[in-house]
Amino acid sequence: MGLRYLAGAMGAAGLLRLTLPEKDAGMLAVRNRYLDTTLLILVGAAIAFLTLTIPDQPGE
Repeated sequence: MGLRYLAGAMGAAGLLRLTLPEKDAGMLAVRNRYLDTTLLILVGAAIAFLTLTIPDQPGE
C-alpha cells in the first residue's frame, strides 16, 4: 500500500513541477521543466505498474 502512495506522490510532484512557476518549484526544479515532469511521471507510473502487477504482496 505504501508504494502506491509513493507512486501517487511522484505523479503529483510531476504535475506540480509542470504547473508551478520556477521560483515556487523549490527542490522539484532540478533540470528543464519538461524533463523533470517527464521523469517524475514516468517513475511514478513505473512504480504503480510494478505494485499492481507483482502478485502476493504482503499486507494486501
